Amino acid sequence: MLKKILTYLIVAGSALLTGLLVYAIVILAGNYVIDNEKLVMNNSSSLVDESGELITRVYIENRQPVSIDTIPDHVQEAFVAVEDHRFYEHSGIDFRSISRAMYRNILAGGKAEGGSTITQQLTKNVFLTNEKSWLRKIKEVFISINLERRYSKDEILEMYLNQIYFGHGAYGLQTASNLYFNKDVSELTVDEGALLAGLPKAPNNYSPINDPDRSKERRDLILSLMENQGFISAEDSVRLQGKTIALDLQNPVKDEALYTYIDMVMDEAEDRYQLSQEELMTGGYRIVVPMDRSLQKSTYEKLQNDVYYPEGNEDAQASVMMMDSESGGVLAVQGGRDYVRLGLNRVNVKRQPGSTFKPIAVYAPALESGAWNPYSMLRDQKLAYNDFAPENYNDKYEGELSMYDALVQSANAPAVWLMNEVGINRSLDMIGKFGFKITDHRLAIALGGLREGVTPYELTKAYRAFNEEGRVIEPYFIKELYDHNGEKIGEASPVQTEVISKQNAWNMTRMLESVVTDGTGTAGTAQTPIAGKTGSTSNELVDGATMDAWFVGYTPSVVGAVWMGYDSTTEDQYLKEGSSFPTVLFKSIVNDLPSERLNVAFEKPDDVEDLSPPIPLIAVEDLKASMRVGGKGLLSIDLEWTPSEDERVRYNVYEVHNGEREQIAANVEGGTYTLSRLNPFSSKTYEVVPYDNNVGSEGEASNIAEADFSLGFSF
Repeated sequence: MLKKILTYLIVAGSALLTGLLVYAIVILAGNYVIDNEKLVMNNSSSLVDESGELITRVYIENRQPVSIDTIPDHVQEAFVAVEDHRFYEHSGIDFRSISRAMYRNILAGGKAEGGSTITQQLTKNVFLTNEKSWLRKIKEVFISINLERRYSKDEILEMYLNQIYFGHGAYGLQTASNLYFNKDVSELTVDEGALLAGLPKAPNNYSPINDPDRSKERRDLILSLMENQGFISAEDSVRLQGKTIALDLQNPVKDEALYTYIDMVMDEAEDRYQLSQEELMTGGYRIVVPMDRSLQKSTYEKLQNDVYYPEGNEDAQASVMMMDSESGGVLAVQGGRDYVRLGLNRVNVKRQPGSTFKPIAVYAPALESGAWNPYSMLRDQKLAYNDFAPENYNDKYEGELSMYDALVQSANAPAVWLMNEVGINRSLDMIGKFGFKITDHRLAIALGGLREGVTPYELTKAYRAFNEEGRVIEPYFIKELYDHNGEKIGEASPVQTEVISKQNAWNMTRMLESVVTDGTGTAGTAQTPIAGKTGSTSNELVDGATMDAWFVGYTPSVVGAVWMGYDSTTEDQYLKEGSSFPTVLFKSIVNDLPSERLNVAFEKPDDVEDLSPPIPLIAVEDLKASMRVGGKGLLSIDLEWTPSEDERVRYNVYEVHNGEREQIAANVEGGTYTLSRLNPFSSKTYEVVPYDNNVGSEGEASNIAEADFSLGFSF
């Protein structure tokens, strides 16, 4: 008897030790394969505007994790009822359910029922592959038991509900609630929760979008299960099963208008905050951007509209960047007409800037040198500088032009002459201050002839200085950056750098305003003052063809650039027109600005002098000369003409005899002048010439007037 008892105790002890050993192995093995980092789920990041309105989400998996406390009990119960009704009773593995499933599968002659718990499903989704083997099943058991030891039931259910896929790109219960019912998970009703609980088994098959009838059948089954398990009453079950499915779909639409902006946000997050694109799309960040949503949309739509392109160039490309002038926040950006995510972003592609570079490379350094002012006279002649002989676009030359007129008319000859006078090194130093890095060292840079070119981004940044008292600022796409806990981890704090003086910036604005009102930038109409510069570069392969066409400019509150052309210009592929088309497009975009940004004049800084508009030297056509007896001498000659309406105009008076011209008066005001004559037998003629005393420039001479004798007497 004692021997039997000892044998029994030995067997029982061995069994207990074996069990403990097995359990220890399960615990140790489970702990070994559990990687807590895998339980950190991919969380979509959101882009919001400055008012907090959602613009879009970026993600690898569209998921918005929520706390179990925000999920109503009846929604939790729906999932427990259909997926694991003994969830709160087992320890990760439900051996009773496994036995029942095996029995029913044997009777059915195949797999009729599964026995996986919610914990096991979480384990499979997070830690395991889809491999079907005994080793995988053993791992599943080990991990599930250990998850139950490490986390509470509520924590496991929360992870499960945030992890599972609900179809149509929606991961997690919150995203599914937004997708199907346009509501927060906390607002879900019993029948809505039952419908969502029916999706994870086969999201496509039970989708209320793909098959509403089948989805309703699945929902009603779950309502019955909830009744059987005591979660709802029979009366509620019948009533809810009688309801039709009412969806309020909010399926995220791929908005191509946002693609460029999204990519540039991601680039900035990586460059300035060291966040990779993968981290940004999985980390649940909230990114506040300075985007003007309406302007972003309108720029996209206008780029698609063929009316803004020359006839025959409907396949041309274009890019646009618009920035808030004061803050540096980018309001809208488009990298091309057919831009694709992570594709060729033409806002960052270097192009030949043409005459848009003149204010930066020529006129700004000349003004800053102190040797020239806006009305300084420049040589406008066809000159050769070694092997470089610039020509005006119309091949006409005035001999002299003021800086003001040279810029307004976009004359090439005086621009190159002035750079040669200023010096290339001084010009390159100024170009560097504006933020450009170029290696050219030749006069062609005066006309934007660069080996590598510059980008729309760089030109937008540079022109900001003319609008903001001579200071450049680095544009930004991320105003504020918050992590998934709502803690601010980054904020835009752009530094302003002075490039030119406030006075010269204001002078440049006044001149660039005239480019738009009276010069090369008159194409199109705008509802607000604009200052800016056109630019185009020639296609050397085809006479008269254009390679790159530009308009870069600003309103009192917005600065931007428009480029138009082809990615590759050839003999057969080129623009048939020049800068007038990007000018019209720029003005059309500006017209879509909010009303508070329109019809606002440029405001002169308090401590600068305003730049008077140029003096129009209109030729006199009605000069008359009359001789009379009396006056200061024996005979006098009265000259009379209609003076300019601009009281700043003065006149020089000339006496003409035998083809020789002699100045007899200077800086005459008004429209009359009298001179004495002692020899009535010597016939002479006269002319007057309008004169700008500020720059020492004359206009065209008047008609020739010969004195007629008057019978008037004066004593």
